[in-house]
Amino acid sequence: MEHLTKETFLNKVFNYEQSKDWKFEGDKPCLIDFYADWCQPCKMVAPVLEELSKEYDGKIDIYKIDTEQEQELSAAFGIRSIPSLLFCPKEGQPQMAMGALPKESMKKAINDILLKQEVESEK
Repeated sequence: MEHLTKETFLNKVFNYEQSKDWKFEGDKPCLIDFYADWCQPCKMVAPVLEELSKEYDGKIDIYKIDTEQEQELSAAFGIRSIPSLLFCPKEGQPQMAMGALPKESMKKAINDILLKQEVESEK
């Protein structure tokens, strides 16, 4: 699971300095966890994300952004509460979920938002 800085975010997710309109730069859909070290619910989410990164290895990327260190990124997405989870499909708009979601809810969101194209194309 990779921690993103502004620089890696611009390359791997969305270059908001070049484009106002959302354009996903990654080669796999991704889930981004906006967190802080002092945030208790974030600590509950972390091991779940570790498990999901193994379960969905090769299908999605899971990134973490430390809102304390990357304040500009947090501001760019209007992050007001943490944890906030940003689901970025390859096509279409990203979707934000706030709060510590249980694992089943995260899996449902990953399958519904991030992998829907794959599921549909396998039919």
